[in-house]
Parts: sequence; C-alpha cells; structure tokens
Amino acid sequence: MDSYWKALEASDPDITDLIVSEAKREASTIRLIPSENYVSEAVLAATGSLLTNKYSEGYSGRRYYEGQQFIDPVEDLAVRRAKDLFGAEHANVQPYSGSPCNLAVYLAFLDPGDTVMGMALPSGGHLTHGWSVSATGRWFRAVQYGVRKDNHLIDYDEMRDLALKEKPKLIWAGGTAIPRQIDFAIFAEVAKEVGAIFAADIAHIAGLVAGGAHPSPVPVADVVTTTTHKTLRGPRGAMVMCRTEHAKAINFAVFPGLQGGPHNHTTAAIAVALKEAAQPDFADYAHQIVANAKALAAALLERGFDLVSGGTDNHLILIDLTNKGVFGKPAAKALDRAGIELNYNTVPFDPRKPFDPSGIRLGTPSVTTRGMKEPEMVKIAEWMDKIISAPEDDDMSKKVSGEISELCRSFPAPGTINA
Repeated sequence: MDSYWKALEASDPDITDLIVSEAKREASTIRLIPSENYVSEAVLAATGSLLTNKYSEGYSGRRYYEGQQFIDPVEDLAVRRAKDLFGAEHANVQPYSGSPCNLAVYLAFLDPGDTVMGMALPSGGHLTHGWSVSATGRWFRAVQYGVRKDNHLIDYDEMRDLALKEKPKLIWAGGTAIPRQIDFAIFAEVAKEVGAIFAADIAHIAGLVAGGAHPSPVPVADVVTTTTHKTLRGPRGAMVMCRTEHAKAINFAVFPGLQGGPHNHTTAAIAVALKEAAQPDFADYAHQIVANAKALAAALLERGFDLVSGGTDNHLILIDLTNKGVFGKPAAKALDRAGIELNYNTVPFDPRKPFDPSGIRLGTPSVTTRGMKEPEMVKIAEWMDKIISAPEDDDMSKKVSGEISELCRSFPAPGTINA
C-alpha cells in the first residue's frame, strides 16, 4: 500500500491533499451518521487492490472473460462467508450498492405495474421500497404502511389490513430511520397470507444481526438485502441472500438483468469484512453498539430531547427538535461546525419539508468502532445539548470542538490520521 500511496502523491497531489484532509477530519470528529463507520485497514487494502483491473462478467465457473483463476475463488469465499455468517441458503455478493440490490428483487419477482408494499419514507422507510420519487414508485403500484401516532412504532395491524386490501406481490420490511426492532415474523405471516414475496432490507442492521444483537430475518424471509458497510463494517457494496428456490431468479436479475461485471476489489473487501464479522469480538462490538445507543438515548432524554418512539433498540436514534425551538438542518450544521457529524432528517408526521425537516438522525456504529463506551455517550449528549441550545454561539462551538478533538485522540480510528 505504501507504493500505491507514493504513486498517488506523485501523480495527483490535489487528490492526495483532499484524502489526507478527510483522514484527519474523520480522526478528529465524533461521527454519528448511523450509515457510516470505519473499516479496518485490511478492508481498505482489499478495496484499493489491483483486483479493480479485472473484468469478470458472469458468475464463478461461468464467466464471459478468461483469466478468472483467482477471481472465482475470491467471489466463492465471499459467498461462502455470507452464507455461513447469516445462515442463508444462497448469497449473491455482486450488487454495486443497496439501491441496485433492491432493484434486483423487483426484477426477479415483479412485472411493471405490480403492487408493492413498503414503509412510507416519512415513517422511516427507504426510497426503493416504493416511494414516489424513486423508480420503484414510478414503475410499480406502490402502497405504504406507517407508524402509530401515539408511539411511533410500526403499526402491524395497519400493515396487515393494507396487505389484505391491496394484495401486493412484494412486501418490504426495513428502512433508514427505524430506531426499534422489527418483528420480521409478523411480516412473513402476512406475506404468506396474501401470497406475496417477503423481502427484508437489513442494510442498517446487518452488523447487529451478524453479531446477534438483533433478530435475524433470514429464517423467515424469502429474500434479504443488505449493504455491506454501515454496521457490517465493510466496503461500500451490497449483497442479496435468499432461499435456494429463488437463487436462479435473483442471480439473473443481478446479472445480466441490472449489472455488467462485478467490482472484484469490492468483492474481496466484502470477503474480508465477512471474515472479521465472524470473529467472537465482532459480537461484542455489535452488542456495544446497542448499549452505546441506549446510553446516548437515555442521556439525551435526561436533557429534554424528544426521541421518536421514546428511545432505541438498535444503533439509531431519531430526534424531533420541535420542542428545542430549532429545526433539523440548522442544528445539524451547527453540530458539524463543532465536530459532531450527523444528518437532518424528517420525523414521523413531520409538517416540514424533507430538505428542511424537524429532526436529526444519529447512531453509534462509528464511535463504537473507535472503542467508545457508555461514559463517552453521556459526554456526547452533553456537547449536543450545548450546541443545540445555542447554535449560533461561535465561542461555544470552538470550545466544544477542542474538547471533541482531545477525546478523539484517546480513541484512534483505523485508517485515519490523528491531527
């Protein structure tokens, strides 16, 4: 890797400077975006390897290009490790990212115009589960279930009633802003009742599932999709797991249905991350993510923050800032200036627009990877309270930023550069 780095420095100092600056930023800030993490140096090495040179359209043993003597074993390893880690009958590790991965499910099982049911985006669902601005909402007839107004939990009764009424061919569970555990068995029962395919999108919680910190949908779902980064702590990629009976349809949907050649360097990095996730210490990490999220949620509640659903069961916290007299976007930007990185986000039944919503979304995967535990979560809540209480106070921002940098030096992150 040293030779690669020296070559980049010599070839393009502008890009080199930007990468170094990002490495220092990631080292010196509290990163709370729940979809972000720090990968290991081993994952970084595989991602940046010369496997990016090779074209490999097709699947192991059935390629359209020669010279696959070492690529096939790489993909075989990744597939085998995915199946072993999650207990899946079949796995495809070729999807480029989460959205194309989900599109493969549509292509495998639906025709244009068929009915699909997923969680509404404002309730915490994902764009590719049939939301109107997504191709999945334009090419298919989409119906959405939501959460209850009184507790912001999934309304399973509404979901079942909607399924019985609309008879979807595909039902999604999962999303991007769901702070509570999902009862996958209920979705499976409803899907069976209406004759639908049940797809569980565990992009956010895959690492928790792998580490035993969240129930797995694999035993009850027809298809399970996931990204390979986020809590799983791998490269930016995706994979889809399914029952053996659906393997042919899923494989054909990924290639040649949606993609050409897989990104072999990413496949190798996925294999590395899956091996890491199979180690005993990964289970400790997954459970600590949840413990940290619960500790952070409790500390925020003590400071008067309004948490959607009242807390969290996983890695993610969603906050409605209405009672704090500040909206999500200015709060997120003020926190970023102080060294706390998260994102503004809509909350259920939000009266404001998505680009200027009432809430913020945060999570604990990255800080947990750094080794932070419950005491640090209390400190983070204290800093957040100070900044959100005075978002325009530059002196407070500088003070908090300095304190954050000092804390971060005690918890080095892999692959970064301590400033």
